[in-house]
Amino acid sequence: MQLLRKIAFPISLLYALAVYLRNFLFDTGILSSVRFDTPTICVGNISVGGSGKTPMTELLVRMLQPSMKLAVLSRGYRRKTSGFVLADENSTASDLGDEPLQIYRKFPGIHMAVDADRRRGISQLEKLVKPDMIILDDAFQHRRVKPDISILLTPHDLLYTDDWYLPTGDLRDSKAEAKRADVIIVTKCPRGLSIPEREKIKEKLNPGVQQLLLFSCLEYDTRLRGGDMEIELEDLKGREITLLTGIAKPEPLENYLSGKGLSFKHLRFPDHHDFTEKELSRIREEQLLLTTEKDYTRIGGRIPGMYYIPVRHRFLFGGEELLKEKLLPL
Repeated sequence: MQLLRKIAFPISLLYALAVYLRNFLFDTGILSSVRFDTPTICVGNISVGGSGKTPMTELLVRMLQPSMKLAVLSRGYRRKTSGFVLADENSTASDLGDEPLQIYRKFPGIHMAVDADRRRGISQLEKLVKPDMIILDDAFQHRRVKPDISILLTPHDLLYTDDWYLPTGDLRDSKAEAKRADVIIVTKCPRGLSIPEREKIKEKLNPGVQQLLLFSCLEYDTRLRGGDMEIELEDLKGREITLLTGIAKPEPLENYLSGKGLSFKHLRFPDHHDFTEKELSRIREEQLLLTTEKDYTRIGGRIPGMYYIPVRHRFLFGGEELLKEKLLPL
């Protein structure tokens, strides 16, 4: 795989040129960006997958929902529908995509919508819902909309400054575009991240004076959900476990489970994998299945007795309060 990425280096140069030209057209006003009346918060990254966008969107919902009428707008990746779709109690992963459905089920008080055209999506939400604020999930590259606040995520194990363009690297946008972010959050940090390590990362990213740089780690719940009964993670020690994942980067979950003294077999599939009935039949033969919340949202109903482990971001160094101060004036 790494060899193929190196061979594809000339293609990555062409990709970089295309990215540069597109951003140049927006920066010079040849292509237009529109700001809407409803305040918008954009959550995104400049690399592909694995930075924790969905848990960050959920964190923002928890933070903001008590004080305002919220809507979340996503592209709805890998859904079977097209155009604008507003979630309701009958919505499925095929209608919305797995991550939007996960958010909607977790926070039934919000309005969840999907539309690849964010301008149209926002206009429809303003017309149908009239929210106080709209969170744009995975929209940092969608420059046709100019958000009020842009939050850029970059994972601790592969900062955007250390990456390269697709397909040789994981960057889908220019590193220079990080300057558009109002908040940069380094996700998936070690819980014990030291102040010297934090300063070293800050020096690498070199945020602007007006940019807020924050750090977060993943926090897994010790109580599993789904399945046939309530069960604690500790109860799995000494048992035969099969971990099933269809996410971009399952390594943090693997490391967490190993650190808890659990042994498991890992059935690893690509991100947003659309499981076939043949694959599901094979998976149903496993004795004790553990998966991610996103995968459970997509396939849980088709595999009885499967458990999932919830995850959320936890800020380090008082970052949550700093983020609140940044967002609540909106």
